[in-house]
Amino acid sequence: MSELKISLPGPEIITIAGQTIDKLVRAGDGDAALLYLYILRTHEQKELSESEIAIALDKSKGWVASAMAVLSRLRLINLDNINGAKTGNAASDSESGIDSLPPYKEPRPHTEDEVKQVLQSGSDFSVVIEETQRRLGKQLSPDELLRLYGIYDNLRLPPEVILLLITHCIRESRITGDGRAPNVKYIEKAAYTWEREGIFSLERAEEYLKALESKKSVRGEMKRVLCIWDREFSATQKRYVDDWIEMGMEPDAIAIAYDKTMVKTGSLAWPYIDKIVRNWHIKGLLTAQQVQDSEGGSGNAGQSQGNFRGASQGKQKHGEPNRADIERMQRLLDKTKNN
Repeated sequence: MSELKISLPGPEIITIAGQTIDKLVRAGDGDAALLYLYILRTHEQKELSESEIAIALDKSKGWVASAMAVLSRLRLINLDNINGAKTGNAASDSESGIDSLPPYKEPRPHTEDEVKQVLQSGSDFSVVIEETQRRLGKQLSPDELLRLYGIYDNLRLPPEVILLLITHCIRESRITGDGRAPNVKYIEKAAYTWEREGIFSLERAEEYLKALESKKSVRGEMKRVLCIWDREFSATQKRYVDDWIEMGMEPDAIAIAYDKTMVKTGSLAWPYIDKIVRNWHIKGLLTAQQVQDSEGGSGNAGQSQGNFRGASQGKQKHGEPNRADIERMQRLLDKTKNN
């Protein structure tokens, strides 16, 4: 596992697992990150309480409780063992003394009786079941209920995030599948991805979905400039395209690379295009205009660039969260909490 060693004033060295850093960064919660660093720095010196942490950091107890809740959802601490400030069910990091948990651990098995007890306790999980069945248009089987409860209990995704995840999976299935609602196994797989990405709030989920939709939009533009009309990218082609997107290469520049490749090889030779693109990226050439200025060429790339961008504007983005869905699920959850 990759690790980051932080040098502090004096002789101390504290080691943080790279995986832990990824979780904190993806969560995007500065309060939780500050609290985690404080726990990491002091937990071996003395036992910690919420009051002591609040005084030490000059924060309110409410601030501490909120930050602790985030760390608990990230599974970096156990709220039932705050004094030790350690995570349970994970391998210990020998240098730092802080436990870290892999993103894909063996889930804790549940039983039907356990789910029944949770529902009888008035848990907001009942809202998750009700809304999931409504959106999927069917009653969940015992196995599906156990899988859904595993998402709720093992991954600790908040109910509103689970419901937004289900909405997203349904929309994706309608767009890319045969139009039928996704099964719970598909939703479960997506939930593990969201957990790995540190998506534990509606705000983070909305950001993630918007970024995902933006990437899909650029992929669509890439398909057009590569003259792929009647099929999706293969897995290998998708990796090439995603690499170019990560580099910041714009579709109009890829169009020029495609043209050069066709002239030189007579076919859509992906390694050849990739070699051209990577060479431009090294030189800092990301757009058609930059490529033409560097190579002394001219053409209609500017017009093409406008066409590509214009084609993607004004269209409804299927993957973006529906605000009405979010408000509805929030009302249901609030009602459950107030009962």
